Amino acid sequence: MASSLAMRARTLEANGLNGTLVDLETRATKGDHQALRLWLRLLSCTVRIENHVRGGLRQEFETTLPRFDLMAQLERHPDGLRMSDVSKRLMVSGGNVTGITDQLEREGLVIRSLDRRDRRALTVKLTETGLKRFRDMAADMNCGSSNYSAGSARKKSRSCSICSRSLKRT
Repeated sequence: MASSLAMRARTLEANGLNGTLVDLETRATKGDHQALRLWLRLLSCTVRIENHVRGGLRQEFETTLPRFDLMAQLERHPDGLRMSDVSKRLMVSGGNVTGITDQLEREGLVIRSLDRRDRRALTVKLTETGLKRFRDMAADMNCGSSNYSAGSARKKSRSCSICSRSLKRT
């Protein structure tokens, strides 16, 4: 891995990009189509933000982004969700949801019960402790995400938001 990073750094230096942040966008060349360059730039921004969020969750709360995501889904549904619905909402396998739910249940943050409408299915919901913990994390994330973009001017942020909304519609 270190040798591939060193090779990449030499390539960047040879192309006059010494000191440039090495990310997905740096894979693009001047000859690449604009749509590819835009895609790589957006993906690079997404990865940077996600890494920042993951680091904050790990450092401040000793938890992971998948655990936070699962709790976020449950917070929106106080009566709980079927495990299969959680899986669909998170776009992960049922096995992933089961593993995360097992961890959260051991910590007393969620409880599982038989679904009232279908006893073959399990429903999972946040406990009071889980709800409090999630809200603490969410409040910190709101502060953290605004701190992450604090260097950006509001006008630029608004413009980026409008542009990304437009891209999402196409």
